[in-house]
Amino acid sequence: METVRAFIAIELPDAVKEALADLQGRLKASDPAPVKWVNPDGLHLTLKFLGNVARSAIPDVERVIAESAQCHPPFRLSLGRTGAFPNLRTPRVAWVGIEGDTAALASLQESVERGAVPLGFKQENRGFSAHLTLGRVRDTASAADACRLGEALWSVAPADRVTFEVSGVSLMRSTLTRQQAIYDRLYEAALGRGRNRYVVKGP
Repeated sequence: METVRAFIAIELPDAVKEALADLQGRLKASDPAPVKWVNPDGLHLTLKFLGNVARSAIPDVERVIAESAQCHPPFRLSLGRTGAFPNLRTPRVAWVGIEGDTAALASLQESVERGAVPLGFKQENRGFSAHLTLGRVRDTASAADACRLGEALWSVAPADRVTFEVSGVSLMRSTLTRQQAIYDRLYEAALGRGRNRYVVKGP
């Protein structure tokens, strides 16, 4: 059975990716811990990770996305403060938070999550955390390295308060390579009842 490694996400405009690249550059300049930085061109706001999906099930996933999208009008988000998991004292994952109409974002994510369950996808029990991953601390990092990264994350913020409109939901394909993951949009549904438009981009 042929499968596609896929997830449902909100794609980011170029202005946001440029702001994230600038933010990463300022963090790197602070001489932080050894970090594997995420390519900003590949960043997206994940609503639901699906894993390996049978190609025959893709139309059903598209239907869930369409039905979820048409129930939610467009809304605006912005980049927030930087932070880390599990915390800034012992950071393992560096991230930037999402602000703006986060209630609308959470409602959209819940619709996607709920719609995917009847298709056999496991419901995520953890609460939805709106963030964009900037990088992951490498195993070779020392405690002092990690501490410097935490201090840098505490002190920096996006150069400008970049805001953007969320107007669609996408089904994305993830192709893993030795260098990095490559992401392709398979399908997109516009937000808003009466505004439903679909873009299909190659299987």
